[in-house]
Amino acid sequence: QLQLVESGGGWVQPGGSLRLSCAASRFTLDYYVIGWFRQVPGKEREGVSCISSSGGSTYYVDSAKGRFTISRDNAKNTVYLQIDSLKPEDTAVYYCAATTSSRAPLQTICRAPASWRSWGQGTQVTVSS
Repeated sequence: QLQLVESGGGWVQPGGSLRLSCAASRFTLDYYVIGWFRQVPGKEREGVSCISSSGGSTYYVDSAKGRFTISRDNAKNTVYLQIDSLKPEDTAVYYCAATTSSRAPLQTICRAPASWRSWGQGTQVTVSS
């Protein structure tokens, strides 16, 4: 199974920023679609942002548009999620996941977390004053 490790979470005040990292080991990220998801207790896991294997296509959930930026550095085998203007409602455990490219639109893939097979362990993001 693909191994992914998230880092960069923590506590931040509203309006602050964080950069989450998703690093892969034992495999190369180049050929995979990577997604960032988040989950709070009692709620379903939500696809926040996804990026195609080439990096040429991205998707953001409406609540993330304008504040989240997903990027990938295949040379470093890492995908990033820059989160700016953080809000208390962004508080969640953030997970990255990998899936093989398909013909389905990125939006469709990102909205179906149950279809992804390789997940990291998650990193907690807490936004409060």
